[in-house]
Amino acid sequence: MQLISKFNYLYQSTNNTGLKYSNIYKILLAMQMHFLQHKNSLIQYTIWGHGPKCLLCLHGFGQDGSSFNFLEKELASQFTCIAIDIPFHGNTQWQEGINIHPAEFWEVLATIAAKHHPTNFIQDPVSILAYSLGGRLALHLLQLYPTQIKQLVLLAPDGLKVNFWYRLGTQTQWGNALFKYTMQYPNWFIAIVTVGRKTGILNKSITKFVHAHMDDPTIRTQLYQRWTALRHFAPKQKKIKQLIQQYQIPVNILYGSYDRIIVPKRSKYLQQQNNLVSITIIEGGHDLLKPRFATAIGALFSQ
Repeated sequence: MQLISKFNYLYQSTNNTGLKYSNIYKILLAMQMHFLQHKNSLIQYTIWGHGPKCLLCLHGFGQDGSSFNFLEKELASQFTCIAIDIPFHGNTQWQEGINIHPAEFWEVLATIAAKHHPTNFIQDPVSILAYSLGGRLALHLLQLYPTQIKQLVLLAPDGLKVNFWYRLGTQTQWGNALFKYTMQYPNWFIAIVTVGRKTGILNKSITKFVHAHMDDPTIRTQLYQRWTALRHFAPKQKKIKQLIQQYQIPVNILYGSYDRIIVPKRSKYLQQQNNLVSITIIEGGHDLLKPRFATAIGALFSQ
């Protein structure tokens, strides 16, 4: 991308935050957008920071790598930060089918890191900062490559508890067929959710989340693609706890006290008899990638 293209892209994606042209231009000067050709796919990623350590940033569902830009002041001196647009998100153009294997995803991350940071994951392990969906990816990568990961900082991480609907829709053939049908004809499912809300079985946050992803046909298509494509990322908490202790990997987890999507109790098993796992709860909801939480997130790297 030329600078003007980067400017237009950033302005369009952030114009609802009230950023001025001058501020956006300063952001562009401080960070760099790049693309990696991987087989038939094009992976977009953002780099910022000048620190000696490498930090990989994995965003949440429906976001992109730029979601972490507000942390530059907090982390730039410690890390060279690499934030990719996960396949089927942002400007990444994934052309390898609705199928992403963790080993291939790690290969992409390692290739990008090698281009911009003088690191060897085996001799110099990397840190990972991950939010929500990104947390599930990060936990599975730790499960596969514990010697190459120095530290995990997780913000309201998915993956510590198996979601029934996710497992049904992605791990079974008939369930995936039903999932695909529902994304095309969602009224029956929305009706069930409405009844669940009226009877108190489902809370307001869950029903709001469902409507946000089911009311628009384009978003429903993206939901099907994203859930199905990332189905191989299925971390096992017992195995992860064992590896954390075996390889002495610090894991710092941040939750919002008002979060009804992913709650702190999901981490209790991981923390039991394990002083390498810390849990911090701050006043907030599920969306923790906000400037007002920058200080709290930055503090997790010094624990």
